[in-house]
Amino acid sequence: MIPYDDSTLDLVRTALLMTLKISAPILLAGMIVGLIISLVQAITSIQDQTLSTVPKVVVMVLAALILLPWVVQRLLEYSSELLRIVP
Repeated sequence: MIPYDDSTLDLVRTALLMTLKISAPILLAGMIVGLIISLVQAITSIQDQTLSTVPKVVVMVLAALILLPWVVQRLLEYSSELLRIVP
């Protein structure tokens, strides 16, 4: 077994949490739109794949564009913290 340094594990844990924080709002927007479209498809009996895919992609791209300043700010904070910690 290779012994791992606590700081290495903290860096990996922090990177994974940052990835989750950044991707969660965008994925949540796609999931909500997918659920709404699935309900509409079930009610109207329309089973077209493009009807569910295209709106999800559009909403996720719009969410990414809207959240871009927030994402950049989080990444800058993480990068500065990482540069401060790593010798």
